[in-house]
Amino acid sequence: MTSRTKIDALLRSAKPGIEVTVKGWVRTKRGNKNVNFIALNDGSTIHSLQIVADPTIISEETLKQVTTGASIAATGMLVESRGAGQSVEIHADSIEVLGIADPEKYPLQPKKHSFEFLREIAHLRPRTNTFGAVFRIRHAMAYAVHHFFNSKGFCYWHTPFITGSDAEGAGEMFRVSALDPKNPPLTEDGEVDYKQDFFEKETNLTVSGQLEGELGAMALSDIYTFGPTFRAENSNTTRHLAEFWMIEPEMAFYDLNDNMDLAEEFLKYLIQYALENCADDLAFLEKRLLDEEKTKPAIERSEMSLTDKLKFVLENDFVRLTYTEAIDILRNSKPNKKKKFQFPIEGWGTDLQSEHERYLVEKHFKKPVILVDYPTEIKAFYMRQNDDGKTVAAMDILFPGIGEIVGGSQREERLDKLTGLMDKMGVPQDELDWYLDTRRYGSAPHSGFGLGFERMILFITGMTNIRDVIPFPRTPGSASF
Repeated sequence: MTSRTKIDALLRSAKPGIEVTVKGWVRTKRGNKNVNFIALNDGSTIHSLQIVADPTIISEETLKQVTTGASIAATGMLVESRGAGQSVEIHADSIEVLGIADPEKYPLQPKKHSFEFLREIAHLRPRTNTFGAVFRIRHAMAYAVHHFFNSKGFCYWHTPFITGSDAEGAGEMFRVSALDPKNPPLTEDGEVDYKQDFFEKETNLTVSGQLEGELGAMALSDIYTFGPTFRAENSNTTRHLAEFWMIEPEMAFYDLNDNMDLAEEFLKYLIQYALENCADDLAFLEKRLLDEEKTKPAIERSEMSLTDKLKFVLENDFVRLTYTEAIDILRNSKPNKKKKFQFPIEGWGTDLQSEHERYLVEKHFKKPVILVDYPTEIKAFYMRQNDDGKTVAAMDILFPGIGEIVGGSQREERLDKLTGLMDKMGVPQDELDWYLDTRRYGSAPHSGFGLGFERMILFITGMTNIRDVIPFPRTPGSASF
């Protein structure tokens, strides 16, 4: 098979005057009986490469098969282009059609398609400019995650997808079972007898790798997890998925301030990496956003471009304040006094909503915000209890346009405090006896946080629906592909 040069490499470094072979998918073909111009894209870059095909060289039969969506290999001389918007093009000596695409049936015609339609053909949407850009950025961010933690001496810790614990205490889990769904074995009480199941106990898909991550930190000091997690939450919002990816570092000997420092550094590193390594894709997405904003009423338009929003995070120190201070600010704010919040702030103990978080970031401080010391009652059992008896050493990081993007805490390392809160919150100690062992044997202060990978990709790409930043979204009623 003829050797291939990727289009990205050609556009970045190749010089005219060499013979090359490129392979990809046809975006468009235009021309006349004298010449054809083929826009070819191979997914390596947002940019397509123009192939100039002379009908006296390339047969009419071949050119008829070169339609939008077809896969071809083109060989010819790389020359300087006379057309606008491109530096080089290929004058084809030969074109081989690798895979035809029926022009009457191919769903991705050269026109604008709605994101709703493209979700229905998620197996083809990566071929569009928008989703090609999004998924290249997603790849770059995944690489950056591993590079950041590796450079700091962290160990990549693989936590199980199948687990018997519910780390969040939410109960919205997908059950894993090998029992006959129509005729499962029953106990004397008429309950499903999971003793006869594959794992001899009730199991589910993980909602978080955090608890197992803590076990790693108690031996290796600094670990991070990066893998899929699952929530059976019947939500159809633009911010929820049933399957999504989480990044969860856990660090021994870190207190809450160390935790905040690392999280801020990590988020800024990812954004800086995107700006430096995904410039073409970001430029395309920014233009798409600007065009979209023009169609909205003035009152609904964003005050910041995509680049401005990224630099807003990168160039500002994150404001740190307590939950109590935030409640006072929100309670006395104009939107609250004029009853413009959908969820009014009435007093201490209120669980903050996205509208409150965005007000603090976008209107009040005009900087990213880290909130700390939340009420014990609205946080998880494993968070370290503060001396005031009312709050825990939790932290949430708030971003513009998205609200909470990171949640974390210093973990409760004191056995008596941890078991006391577990009893109060109804978390069974016997099911987490292995977790409590880390507090019985060589306990140490430690902290960690979780970053939803898709939330981060939403922020970096400027996309508005979380279903559009993962290749195959899993949502209520949808598990296609």
